[in-house]
Amino acid sequence: MSKSVKASDERVPFAHSAPHTGSTSAPLTSAEVAVELRGVSKQFGEVRVLRELNLAVQRGEILALLGPSGSGKSTVLNLIAGFFPPDEGHILLDGELVDAVPTYRRNLGMVFQSYSLFPHMNVFDNVAFGLTVRRLSPEAVRERVSRALDLVRLQHLAERFPAQLSGGQQQRIAVARALVVNPRVLLCDEPLSNLDAKLRKELQVELRRIQRDTGITMIYVTHDQEEAVTLADRIGLLDNGTLEQLGDPHTVFEFPRTRFVAEFMGYANVFVGEIVGRRSDHIMIQLEDGPQLLADAPVSSDDSSRVAVCIREERIGVGPTDTSSDPSAGLALDSIGHSVVLGRIETITYTGLSLMLVVRHSDRLAVRVRLPIHDFATSPYAVGSSVRLTLPRQHLRVIPGQ
Repeated sequence: MSKSVKASDERVPFAHSAPHTGSTSAPLTSAEVAVELRGVSKQFGEVRVLRELNLAVQRGEILALLGPSGSGKSTVLNLIAGFFPPDEGHILLDGELVDAVPTYRRNLGMVFQSYSLFPHMNVFDNVAFGLTVRRLSPEAVRERVSRALDLVRLQHLAERFPAQLSGGQQQRIAVARALVVNPRVLLCDEPLSNLDAKLRKELQVELRRIQRDTGITMIYVTHDQEEAVTLADRIGLLDNGTLEQLGDPHTVFEFPRTRFVAEFMGYANVFVGEIVGRRSDHIMIQLEDGPQLLADAPVSSDDSSRVAVCIREERIGVGPTDTSSDPSAGLALDSIGHSVVLGRIETITYTGLSLMLVVRHSDRLAVRVRLPIHDFATSPYAVGSSVRLTLPRQHLRVIPGQ
């Protein structure tokens, strides 16, 4: 890791450093931490928005703060930016305590949902605004604006006004304006949420490229799981002012630590049950009003026997029923040791690239299944059909303490 440097206008514009590309299991050293929140709490009126939040952002990484509306993620950005102080705890930038440092002295770049471009200024002057208030020489302004516009690939639009730009172009100009001042951290508060789906995906790739080219530390707030997984080196998932899980996208997506994380990351099948047996590194779980399931799970003997069991829709196999066995009671396994559940198709939804099935096992237990299929007319499934579901034990996620 490179050593910490003081933020100033004398730094080389857009200095490159290798981005962080994975999760961090060991504690970060002070030289590796760009932003740190220590026990930060914030309350507005009777609503406590953040609760003793501890968070360290590694230099050169993209950290996505993910969560539903009201979870506290935008409040984290506002505290880092200095728009208001924490009620408890401390905020550090490059190891420096900044609780009492005003926003304009923190040297941060900010990009918001609204592009906030000055309509009476052309693109060049919009990007140059932060440099002119710093009283840089005209030559330095021209050089740095040119580099910033090259970075977002919009040099050819320097003379246009915001009203002459598309939404995607305006947002890229907003990014260039934030980067041109050489911020030590770039704060992004749902910057793509006002764009259509196609353009949003394109700009996700562009933002990732820009971050890799510059090596800048980026904290990116979003409520979109796919956006977070696409962009981030690490994801911090917030709920009700508490950090529920922090890790690389694969870990958060594949191994949720709480039921909230599982449901927010798209696990449509979340069942409650109790551990009723163990087989070496496997456990047997009796679902409420349902069958038993066999799961690979690192659950110790000290863990609560009451658990949640999660599986993604696309990881469940579907086939014709096997009348020789009745998985409705006890533990039923196929020939390679995966759990089997019988049910009847309740609904079928065609989504274009897949079929979404809801399979009813009992009054209280329905399983959602996603099947890749390109032609709805050739589907072998129909509402009311009996089917046999296979739940691979390696894809079942077990969350203790429910």
